[in-house]
Amino acid sequence: MQLYSGMKSDFLKSIDWKKHIFEYSMIIVGSFIMATAFVVFISPYKLVPGGVYGIAITLHYLTNWFPIGIFALMFDIPLFLLGTWILGKKFGAKTLVGIFSLSGFTTLIERYYGYQPLVVNDYFLASIFGGVLIGIGLGIIFKSNATSGGSDIIAMILHKYTKISIGVLLICVDAAIVLIGLIAFKDWRIPLYSWVTIFITGKVIDIMISGMSKEKTVYIISDHYEAIRDKIINDLGRGGTYLNGEGMYNGSTKKIIYTVVDRKELILLQKYVHSIDPDAFMSILDSNETLGEGFKSLREKVEK
Repeated sequence: MQLYSGMKSDFLKSIDWKKHIFEYSMIIVGSFIMATAFVVFISPYKLVPGGVYGIAITLHYLTNWFPIGIFALMFDIPLFLLGTWILGKKFGAKTLVGIFSLSGFTTLIERYYGYQPLVVNDYFLASIFGGVLIGIGLGIIFKSNATSGGSDIIAMILHKYTKISIGVLLICVDAAIVLIGLIAFKDWRIPLYSWVTIFITGKVIDIMISGMSKEKTVYIISDHYEAIRDKIINDLGRGGTYLNGEGMYNGSTKKIIYTVVDRKELILLQKYVHSIDPDAFMSILDSNETLGEGFKSLREKVEK
């Protein structure tokens, strides 16, 4: 008995309670933001932004039996159990917290706010701001290592049996749900503005997860690579890597400089390169996210 108590105590001490509390708090915050979007922007215009809440909004207006949050919970719980049965224990306590908190917040806001639009007679603004808030909420939930359940689980189940990518299946599932809204309400504005919401939601989630990067990835090909290297290291304070290449035209050996700089440094680098070698070749790409020395710490990214 004493040995068991000691093992239990050691296990409890090994848990990072601050991290767990922070993640669960963020799931609740993300759920509240999403619930606000659904009630204040999306549902008053009967928009159908895919997922379980798209179905819930449609059923609410067709039947008026239950609030949107309750309808969504009636779908989310069976899907959670089905996903656990078919896919195994991939969906833990965090997903359950997300499901119940999103449903609870949605129902509360419905009760005390109602279904009137924040901005009257403006589908476009509602679809934009609804998509932004849903994307922010989902991004916070995803960064807390949780999922929103719903259509995510449907896509994972279909993926198991069809081997089609989850991303493609999510698009197909959400598109089918949007078409249900068109059939139910017979108004083309609903699917068109709903797709605007879905598109914006996806973009905002990408920004939330990868960040709104200001870094640029630069490839430079020049015979004066050593002089350009000195400028990058000494004047910009950046590092880089030499890549070995071969010219396609004459087969000559080429040194390719690979480096990452921010927008301001890019302007200086372009001037440096032009002053050293006006005939140099530069390829500039947006860097979605840069981790490592001189930029955001990889350790901070992973631990956060």
